[in-house]
Formats: sequence, C-alpha cells, structure tokens
Amino acid sequence: MQKEIASFIKYIQYEKRYSPHTVNAYQKDLESFSAYLEETYELSLIEKAEFFHMRSWIIHLMEDGIAAQSIKRKLASLKALFKFLLREGAIETNPTTKLISPKVSKRLPEYMEEKQVENLLENIGFPEGYIGMRDKTILELLYATGMRRAELIGLEIRDVDFVGKKITILGKRNKERLVPLTDFTLGLLKDYLDEREKEFPTGDLYSLFLTQAGKPLYPKLVYNVVKKYLSLVTTTDKKGPHTLRHTFATHLSNRGADLNAIKELLGHANLSATQIYVHNSIERLRKVYEQAHPKAKDKE
Repeated sequence: MQKEIASFIKYIQYEKRYSPHTVNAYQKDLESFSAYLEETYELSLIEKAEFFHMRSWIIHLMEDGIAAQSIKRKLASLKALFKFLLREGAIETNPTTKLISPKVSKRLPEYMEEKQVENLLENIGFPEGYIGMRDKTILELLYATGMRRAELIGLEIRDVDFVGKKITILGKRNKERLVPLTDFTLGLLKDYLDEREKEFPTGDLYSLFLTQAGKPLYPKLVYNVVKKYLSLVTTTDKKGPHTLRHTFATHLSNRGADLNAIKELLGHANLSATQIYVHNSIERLRKVYEQAHPKAKDKE
C-alpha cells in the first residue's frame, strides 16, 4: 500500500474511528485507483494524480458497467483522501474539487408488509434451544429498533436497560442513540439472556449475541440468519438486515411518525437520508388510490 494511502487509512481508522467495513471500502477504492494510475499512466504516486486522471478513471468505471452508486462511493473515497492530503500539506491544490459524481437514480428501499413481519415473528417456528432463541431475538431487535447490522454485532448486555425500557446503540462516528423498547421485545430479550446464561455460563461476558461457539457475531452470520427467515415470509429481492431497517422506518412513516423522530431513531446524520421513507409512504398511498378511487380508473 502506498505511504499516503496508508497514512489516510490510519487516520480514518484511529482518529475518525470509522467502522471496519467503511475503512475496508475506502482502502479498496483507493488501491483500485492507484492500480489504474500505475497501469494506464505509469504514475506510481497517488498524490501526483490530476483532475484528468480522475476523470479518465470515472469513464473507465462507467465503461466497465460499474453502477453509478458505486462510482459515487469511490469518488467519495478519493475526495476524502485528497482533502486529507491537502490538510497534511502533501499537496498544494485539491484536484477533486472539480469532480462531479454521476447521477444516481433514486430507488425506493424494499420493505416488508406488516402482515409479513407479524408472520415472521409470531408464526414461524424457530428451533429449540439457544440458536433458535438467539435468531428470533435478532430478528425482533432489528425490526423493533431499525439498527444496522454492525450496530447489532456491537451490542453489549449492559446496553439493554430493562428498567428504563430502552437500548443504547453505538452508531456511525461513535455516536450513541437511545431507542425505546416494547414490553414484548424486552420479554424476548430476557428469555434470550436466560438461555444464553445456560448455554454459556463462562462465555463472553460482554457481547449480547454470541455464535454457537460462544464468540461474538460476525457480519456474514447475521446476514445468513436474516436471509434464511425472511425467505420464508417475503418475495422481495433483498432479504438482509437492512431490509428490516427499511421496514422499521417505513412502518413508522406509514403510521404518521414525525420525520425528525424517525431520523433520530435511525441515527441518520441529516434529514435528507430519512425523507426516502416518506416517498415510500406516498407510493403506498398512490397504489391504494389507484386500486380504490373511481377516477383513478377513468382513463378516457
């Protein structure tokens, strides 16, 4: 890895405290650009890159069929690096200021209907013992709080406040937020912790959820658990943990929750990221209108 990239990666990892997933994504993006510079222009130092090098890389990515959203993320990595280099005095001007990201078409996030969630949590049979109890509690907690997969993995037992009926979630940029819990969710958590204690009396003392071997969860395991059970109740293309996050937010919006409240519960940095759920609600109302209103069927 080039020295400048390595310095930047250490900066976002230890000073900015970005999540391991984000750090890994930034590193891959920057190493990809560095490799392109070397292969195409025989330029070995990334800090020597100019605007036309970057523009050429964007065109190369588009010709390779890379999605606009992915290109936008790669450019964000590049812009963050050069902003860092400018601040550190490694470059005199920032060539990324002229870069324009490709337009990304807004796709409404996929979510589950309320009946599907009810079926998932009340009618699906889970295996007896620790694994079944853990999996059901994971699904319930993801839907009940809208937390991200990484946030779920990072949960500790002490984060659950049974008296105050809330949970502390450590989100992006190490920002904590409190999310209320229902009596149903708290009851499930109590039953799960009883089962956890029986299964692992001397196991990990901190992590809320554990693998079958008594170790902290890892991302692929959580994804597989969610996908396995969502596949039993929904035909949506996406069936990962983020589907339950979208479902949580959409259901709140559908039932009239304040947009700022949804923003705080999700841990969004700004309101623009939350507004997509209003569009989901409007789209749902549009479908109801088209199915039920006489004028909607009057095409002539």
